[in-house]
Amino acid sequence: MSENIGDPGHGHSPAAWTAVVIMLVAVTLGTVFYWFDMPALVWASAVLLVVGLIVGWILSRAGYGANGPKYSPKEH
Repeated sequence: MSENIGDPGHGHSPAAWTAVVIMLVAVTLGTVFYWFDMPALVWASAVLLVVGLIVGWILSRAGYGANGPKYSPKEH
């Protein structure tokens, strides 16, 4: 196999994991609230989805992204 020297990490960073977990919770809650016909909470979960995106971006800019100085990739 060849070594991928420029491999960005495929999102295995604290910023990516945090963003994805927040967004998965938002989608799950939105689905449940939609099922129980609670439109205000469906919209609140949509806002939480955007918050997850923003939190991931902020953490990435703070150095916790795949190429950030505060992230050390682990060998697989």
